[in-house]
Amino acid sequence: MTSFSPVPFSGSLAARLAAPAGEGVRLYWLGQAGFVIEAGGRRIVIDPYLSDSLAEKYRGKRYEHERMMPAPAAPAELGPVDLVLVTHQHTDHMDPQTLIPLAAANPDCLFVVPRAALAAAEERIGVGPDRLVAVDAGEKVTPLAGISITAIRAAHEALERSPEGWHRFLGYVVVADGVSLYHSGDTIPFEGLAEEVARHGVDLALLPVNGRRAELTEAGIAGNLTLDEACLLADEIGAADLIAHHYGLFAFNTEDPDVIDAKSAAADCRARLHRAKLSVEYRLSK
Repeated sequence: MTSFSPVPFSGSLAARLAAPAGEGVRLYWLGQAGFVIEAGGRRIVIDPYLSDSLAEKYRGKRYEHERMMPAPAAPAELGPVDLVLVTHQHTDHMDPQTLIPLAAANPDCLFVVPRAALAAAEERIGVGPDRLVAVDAGEKVTPLAGISITAIRAAHEALERSPEGWHRFLGYVVVADGVSLYHSGDTIPFEGLAEEVARHGVDLALLPVNGRRAELTEAGIAGNLTLDEACLLADEIGAADLIAHHYGLFAFNTEDPDVIDAKSAAADCRARLHRAKLSVEYRLSK
């Protein structure tokens, strides 16, 4: 039986991460699709975006990327970090202004990246191939003792492949301390996804809920699962709990938190629905 509980905390995330890790698996949201996961005495970070690089890039453009929420911590304040998982090379998932200082602050840290984005990863993380673990969908790696990572296909509106046939977008199933969690990366529903993930016995799903709109797609801004689709996918893969994320950062591409909370309060989702929040420690254990 898996136990899951959100526990609010006071003080900064940096102070929280400076304390010794507790028992079981613990998660902290970094905003957008980013999470810190503590498991087996190790610290894993997924898709951290802790800078204003996109605001700088798109300032004055039609879709400005000004932050609606500040970064909860600086990259160096996440340490010590043992492993970083990057789902794809969009900047809010593979951000050089976050990953380069994170890599410098943690010289032994490894980075799991899509094989299709290996060249971009070397440039944006600023490390050599000895610190990069390149994977493609369907592959399983064990970069840390007792922690396995399986790459899952993702469709950021489409299942895209490199000329070599490698998937450009990935999700990851992380198994540690007897529990299994699934971070989908950026994806929409597609045939075979639920079956691919369900075989891993997922306890907790981390899914985007910002949805997609035609005008954004036409502007080259790919979308994700809607809130209803995220609930359905969590149900189909057998996850008991779902943390809804990828909202609240960019005003043009988000979901209303009140809508997420209302769906959660109404228990209108077979999995227990939790809106990702800052200053909350999510505890998961068998």
